[in-house]
Amino acid sequence: MAMPPRLATIDPETLDLTDPQTFLDHDLHQMWRAYRELSPVHWHAPTQRAPGFWVLSKHADVVSVYRDNKQFTSERGNVLATLLKGEDSASRKMLAVTDGPRHREIRNLMLRMFSPRVIESVVEGVRRRTNELVAHAVDRHELDFVTDVADCIPINTIGDLMDIPAADRELLVEWNTLTLSRHSSDSSELDELMARNEILLYFARLAAHRRRNPGDDVISALATATIDGEPLSEDEIVFNCYSLILGGDESSRMSSVGGLIALAQHPEQWRRLKDGEASLESATEEVLRWTTPAMHFGRRALVDVQVRDRTIRAGDVVSLWNSSANFDEDAFTDPYTFDLTRTPNKHVAFGYGPHFCLGAFLGRAHVNAMVEALRTQVGEIHLQGPPRRLFSNFVQGYSGLRVALTAEPKGSSAGRDRSPDQHDC
Repeated sequence: MAMPPRLATIDPETLDLTDPQTFLDHDLHQMWRAYRELSPVHWHAPTQRAPGFWVLSKHADVVSVYRDNKQFTSERGNVLATLLKGEDSASRKMLAVTDGPRHREIRNLMLRMFSPRVIESVVEGVRRRTNELVAHAVDRHELDFVTDVADCIPINTIGDLMDIPAADRELLVEWNTLTLSRHSSDSSELDELMARNEILLYFARLAAHRRRNPGDDVISALATATIDGEPLSEDEIVFNCYSLILGGDESSRMSSVGGLIALAQHPEQWRRLKDGEASLESATEEVLRWTTPAMHFGRRALVDVQVRDRTIRAGDVVSLWNSSANFDEDAFTDPYTFDLTRTPNKHVAFGYGPHFCLGAFLGRAHVNAMVEALRTQVGEIHLQGPPRRLFSNFVQGYSGLRVALTAEPKGSSAGRDRSPDQHDC
């Protein structure tokens, strides 16, 4: 059992959650415990860079607001970066920032493209690609796990589904990272904006081509789809392509990297996985909870709402912190223990409610495949120095991780004897 972090001298009133440096300067478990215990419904005072907003850190409150699309809306933005500017340029064009009937119509259309039945065949490709990359990593022994392994898997999966030319995929990964986060404080907000525009322009050109020459891929499906006999607008097609490439790539990459770090730092859990004591399914869910790549999402209140003893006024921005909710002592037993056999595990790594992540099935498949490949092919994991963390208040992840992977001894039956789901994905 891991000891809970000390509250020490952390005071939520002194923290600036709009500043990415805050997340590098503090122990996040300690920081979020302070919010949950001292100010679970916290008013974050305005800063020089942004107006004030609410901070929800308790699992029950986060889930409640996620579920409530009557009193809260996503249409003014769903992350602090856009919410605090007053509007999202993709509002009512991209699924994540659309509510009401149009949200249901587009979501139902896209669910047909991303249902487990439709993409089941893709999962085998995920497993094959992951096994090949891990095998190559073991052969090299020392490498950067981010750039040499993790960066190569999700982008190729979503790239196959969208039929993105292979030569363009590496560049899309770089744009994705700059759009959602930064490599360091040296990067600027202009870099983020330029990367976002590059992605939008890229998909505008690709969608125009697929409308004229449709194929058997997701972009073609969006470009030729109709709702009530009317085609989607160009903005709807482009923004939803943009959303898919971001969501399908970033969270899976960061969960895989964070999962490897956790396995290296918790040898007793690594052994439980290797021995088959922890199933692939439960290990996947714990990696997702432990890493929580999307630290927050947000909403804007449509009416006055009472949350605990505070009144959130109509028009107020509300930030929902997954990275706190997933370690809430009231929702998880021993939340600071990395436990691959944890059950139940009602984490909110993919959000919750009407805007629950469309790519959750695929995200789980990526993490599951990585956990299985590590279990069967890797004997020992050695971190070769501290990971390089991203500079972000949204993405919890890494831009670099030097590791040494030692091969599983020949003939070993690691994970094969007692794991009940060794053939699942």
